[in-house]
Amino acid sequence: MKVTGKNNTSRVKVVIEHAEDGYIAYPLGMKGTVVGQGETYEEALADVTSAIQAHMREFGPESLQSDSPAIEAFIAEAEVAL
Repeated sequence: MKVTGKNNTSRVKVVIEHAEDGYIAYPLGMKGTVVGQGETYEEALADVTSAIQAHMREFGPESLQSDSPAIEAFIAEAEVAL
């Protein structure tokens, strides 16, 4: 978790997956399960942001793992023989 600004905002890394029926988003480095969804990338990001805020109101800011090992997240494809 990275705390920024005067109002103690946090930057949370979020993975957004695109599927046939829309987008699914989830944060990295949170204790508990938080998921957002939407028909667009922006809707999924807004939904997961709202879900993260609700989760933190319920469980407190300590629900963000400050020692999360993820610095960055990458998506890659590996070609494998069948």
